[in-house]
Amino acid sequence: MKIEVTLLSEPSRTFELDGRLGWTMTQLSIAGAKSVASIECPAPRWSAYVHKLRQRGVQIDTEMEPHHGTYPGQHARYKLACHVQIKALGAEV
Repeated sequence: MKIEVTLLSEPSRTFELDGRLGWTMTQLSIAGAKSVASIECPAPRWSAYVHKLRQRGVQIDTEMEPHHGTYPGQHARYKLACHVQIKALGAEV
Protein backbone atom coordinates (compact mmCIF):
# COMPACT_ATOMS: atom_id res chain seq x y z
CA MET A 1 0.00 0.00 0.00
CA LYS A 2 1.46 3.34 -1.07
CA ILE A 3 -0.27 6.56 -0.05
CA GLU A 4 0.27 10.29 -0.19
CA VAL A 5 -0.43 12.09 3.10
CA THR A 6 -1.04 15.81 3.42
CA LEU A 7 -0.98 17.24 6.94
CA LEU A 8 -3.51 20.06 6.84
CA SER A 9 -1.78 22.23 9.43
CA GLU A 10 0.00 25.54 8.99
CA PRO A 11 2.09 25.15 6.96
CA SER A 12 0.70 22.05 5.24
CA ARG A 13 3.10 19.27 4.36
CA THR A 14 2.86 16.33 1.94
CA PHE A 15 4.83 13.09 2.00
CA GLU A 16 4.51 9.48 0.86
CA LEU A 17 4.16 6.37 3.00
CA ASP A 18 4.10 2.72 2.05
CA GLY A 19 3.89 -0.68 3.70
CA ARG A 20 2.86 -0.83 7.33
CA LEU A 21 3.25 2.91 7.86
CA GLY A 22 0.80 3.54 5.03
CA TRP A 23 -1.55 0.92 6.47
CA THR A 24 -1.33 2.44 9.96
CA MET A 25 -1.98 5.98 8.72
CA THR A 26 -4.98 4.75 6.73
CA GLN A 27 -6.40 2.88 9.74
CA LEU A 28 -6.05 5.97 11.95
CA SER A 29 -7.72 8.16 9.32
CA ILE A 30 -10.62 5.74 8.82
CA ALA A 31 -11.17 5.40 12.59
CA GLY A 32 -11.44 9.16 13.07
CA ALA A 33 -12.85 10.18 16.47
CA LYS A 34 -13.56 6.54 17.34
CA SER A 35 -9.78 5.92 17.45
CA VAL A 36 -8.00 2.58 17.10
CA ALA A 37 -7.10 0.23 19.94
CA SER A 38 -4.24 -2.15 19.45
CA ILE A 39 -6.33 -4.91 21.02
CA GLU A 40 -9.22 -4.36 18.54
CA CYS A 41 -7.09 -4.08 15.40
CA PRO A 42 -4.05 -6.29 15.96
CA ALA A 43 -0.89 -5.44 14.08
CA PRO A 44 2.60 -6.66 14.78
CA ARG A 45 3.97 -3.34 16.09
CA TRP A 46 1.38 -0.58 16.50
CA SER A 47 3.58 1.37 18.93
CA ALA A 48 6.55 1.31 16.54
CA TYR A 49 4.43 2.47 13.59
CA VAL A 50 2.92 5.30 15.66
CA HIS A 51 6.39 6.32 16.82
CA LYS A 52 7.67 6.49 13.23
CA LEU A 53 4.63 8.53 12.13
CA ARG A 54 5.23 10.96 15.01
CA GLN A 55 8.83 11.35 13.84
CA ARG A 56 7.41 12.49 10.48
CA GLY A 57 5.33 15.15 12.23
CA VAL A 58 1.97 13.36 12.45
CA GLN A 59 0.20 14.29 15.69
CA ILE A 60 -1.22 11.16 17.33
CA ASP A 61 -2.71 10.96 20.83
CA THR A 62 -2.29 7.83 22.94
CA GLU A 63 -4.64 6.82 25.72
CA MET A 64 -4.02 3.75 27.85
CA GLU A 65 -7.06 1.64 28.79
CA PRO A 66 -7.43 -1.46 30.92
CA HIS A 67 -8.49 -4.81 29.55
CA HIS A 68 -9.64 -7.92 31.38
CA GLY A 69 -9.68 -11.60 30.59
CA THR A 70 -7.06 -14.31 30.89
CA TYR A 71 -4.20 -11.80 30.61
CA PRO A 72 -5.45 -8.55 32.17
CA GLY A 73 -3.46 -5.39 31.70
CA GLN A 74 -3.50 -2.27 29.55
CA HIS A 75 -3.53 -1.55 25.85
CA ALA A 76 -3.10 1.63 23.86
CA ARG A 77 -5.77 3.51 21.95
CA TYR A 78 -4.45 5.78 19.19
CA LYS A 79 -6.21 8.77 17.63
CA LEU A 80 -5.10 11.29 15.01
CA ALA A 81 -4.77 14.71 16.63
CA CYS A 82 -4.47 16.55 13.33
CA HIS A 83 -6.39 16.85 10.09
CA VAL A 84 -5.03 14.88 7.17
CA GLN A 85 -5.85 14.13 3.56
CA ILE A 86 -4.87 10.71 2.21
CA LYS A 87 -4.64 9.67 -1.43
CA ALA A 88 -3.88 6.18 -2.67
CA LEU A 89 -3.00 5.48 -6.31
CA GLY A 90 -4.58 8.75 -7.40
CA ALA A 91 -7.83 8.18 -5.48
CA GLU A 92 -8.82 9.39 -2.01
CA VAL A 93 -9.02 6.81 0.77
